[in-house]
Amino acid sequence: MTQRVVTALLLAPLAIAIILLLPTPVLAVIIAGLCLLALWEWTRLSGMRDRRLRAALLALAMIAFAALWLWRGTIPVWIVIGAGALWWLLALAWLKAFSFAAAPTRANTLRKLCAGALTVFPAWIGLMQLHGNAVHGPAWALYVLVLGWSADSFAYLAGMRWGRRKLAPNISPGKTWAGVYGGLAATAAVAAVGGWLLDVRDMQLFALVVLALLCVCFSVVGDLFESLIKRHAGVKDSGALFPGHGGVFDRLDGIFAMVPLFVIGKALLGL
Repeated sequence: MTQRVVTALLLAPLAIAIILLLPTPVLAVIIAGLCLLALWEWTRLSGMRDRRLRAALLALAMIAFAALWLWRGTIPVWIVIGAGALWWLLALAWLKAFSFAAAPTRANTLRKLCAGALTVFPAWIGLMQLHGNAVHGPAWALYVLVLGWSADSFAYLAGMRWGRRKLAPNISPGKTWAGVYGGLAATAAVAAVGGWLLDVRDMQLFALVVLALLCVCFSVVGDLFESLIKRHAGVKDSGALFPGHGGVFDRLDGIFAMVPLFVIGKALLGL
């Protein structure tokens, strides 16, 4: 717990400053770098052992990031973001079929690599489109990240204090329904206050809070899905970059899941 708090206190101000102060092109490079680290971890979780092949896949990922950046705002990129949101509905079925793709075969490795791509690329370009918006762009990007951070933190605290009934004991024994409810309650409060500060009022503010709650439900699915893949791989964390928090994917799994839905919902609300 102490390690988690110290790491969060050190990283949170840096992350906020980066989001609010840096221009979108610079931020895109920094976040793409984090995503590449997450993909590097994911290739290992997927069952790949050849580091040269994993490096080659990362090189292809860099090309994909560049292509998405060049096409940002176009219909193909919106299709990518939409695919990223729809993917998490399919992930629910994967979670239900606990042992699906668990065997270390090439076909299952390919399935998990595809899942990683649908997780990372839509979230990255979605966040960049948020940040590059002419009206409160950086603030909206920070808004969705704070929603994720708040949900994760309060879910952890509520689960520690009141957690009894397990959410998915076969996948992640530490997660409880109390944690989910705590995360949702915190999200509702943060979404309402943040929306008000971003000049969202009346029914649009109510709709924004509902969207935030849906996004947090997606983040829970994202968290559980990564836990499932780690179970398949026989590891506790995706990496060890952040003391007390694990690897990059461990920190971003919920964010990856919620960003595409938030970007689409925000556009539909006309915000």
